[in-house]
Amino acid sequence: MFDSLSGRLTGVFDRLRQRGTLGEADVTEALREVRLAMLDADVALPVVKDFTAKVRERALGAEVLSAISPGQQVAKIVNDVLVEQLGGAGAVPLNLAATAPVPVLMVGLQGSGKTTTSGKIALRLASRERKKVLLASLDTQRPAAQLQLAQLAERAKVASLPIVAGQTPTQIAERAMETGRREGYDVVILDTAGRLSIDAALMDEVRAIRDITRPAETLLVVDAMTGQDAVQTARAFNEAVGVTGIVMTRMDGDSRGGAALSMRQVTGAPIKLTGSGEKLEALEEFHPERIAGRILGLGDIAGLVEKASEHFDEEEAEKLASKMMRGKFDLDDYATQLRQIGKMGSIDNILGMLPGMGKVREQLAGANIDTSILKRQAAIISSMTKAERKTPDIIKASRKKRIAAGSGSTVQEVNKLLKQFDDMSTMMKRMNKLGTKGLMRQGLGALMSKGMGGGAPPGGPGGFGGGNPFGGGRKFR
Repeated sequence: MFDSLSGRLTGVFDRLRQRGTLGEADVTEALREVRLAMLDADVALPVVKDFTAKVRERALGAEVLSAISPGQQVAKIVNDVLVEQLGGAGAVPLNLAATAPVPVLMVGLQGSGKTTTSGKIALRLASRERKKVLLASLDTQRPAAQLQLAQLAERAKVASLPIVAGQTPTQIAERAMETGRREGYDVVILDTAGRLSIDAALMDEVRAIRDITRPAETLLVVDAMTGQDAVQTARAFNEAVGVTGIVMTRMDGDSRGGAALSMRQVTGAPIKLTGSGEKLEALEEFHPERIAGRILGLGDIAGLVEKASEHFDEEEAEKLASKMMRGKFDLDDYATQLRQIGKMGSIDNILGMLPGMGKVREQLAGANIDTSILKRQAAIISSMTKAERKTPDIIKASRKKRIAAGSGSTVQEVNKLLKQFDDMSTMMKRMNKLGTKGLMRQGLGALMSKGMGGGAPPGGPGGFGGGNPFGGGRKFR
């Protein structure tokens, strides 16, 4: 959602870096472009004015104008101020420091993703923090809202408050807290009703529930796609009931990102969590320094490592590494790797977390790269028999036709998959034969043939023919 803003700010810094020295006029011109970029990204005007004023004050200091790389200094100042605007470095965790059961009140407009977010938070608390969670729907306005939350609770493997027809939201809140105390729950998440727009009845209802339950957290759920409307919603709820934290949904959308940059300053409440997608696992802590890094093209390596650690099974990875070193890697193992990589999200999302990859992402988007290849290859492997996955050499023409038909692919795609797997297996066998000492002595060149571009020494182990990278001819066995 920050692509447009990121592209324009990166362009500003690129031009600044090309200049050996900076004068006040250069800083003024750059800040004008920054101001226009932020306004275009739907950032609130008071926030833009405050932001540019802080950057200007620091950028016109003697340490910048006399610096060896003034353009880089200005970029660093913008990054620092951006982190401040977003709430300061480090995620702000949910406040659960209260007597159990800890009430968490979910508020927001209808359609903001409040009910789904309640389920996501329940799953997060239950799976990561081992909390006993009770979900309770106080929404008596929207048809089937209570049933929807009960289904989400079932998917998240947490409890939900039994539905009793005819009760008011305040009666449901009292019953939820009593159930929480009686049955030993750690956290009770109260999902309130929303409206299509802010009105007095909604605010009175939320205030009454707040007074009864005295929540440790009052989380406002806002849709990032609504731009400045989300900021106005946040201001209204904060003035009426007091908001302790914000959860922004649809962060994977194509909105301009201004709401996220405005929230902290407008409400004083930190953005604590962000959601992207409908899956219950699609909820992340909000790290201002990481978001700032992604906006300015600096990447988010820490986030990428966290995402990888969440989706990669360490025990499974160790078993796989052992099989690879023994040369026992088969297509089942290859499919496991494809699934784990697929869980990390789209290639575009992963590239966005790598430093300096903004332009590469643009090129990939322009080239219309097909990012569904991982799923297609997994489907091809699933269409094989157990024997074929264990021993791919038995897959000949007739088997390839059957596999292609069963997976909805072509024989050419099956051939391409088998070729990639064969190249990988060949490399692993060579690594196994050389051993650690051989690799240290001969380096990567020992793994490559002339045909593979590595320049293996004459008479070295193996010998691949061909001229294309990872290309055929005589294969090492």
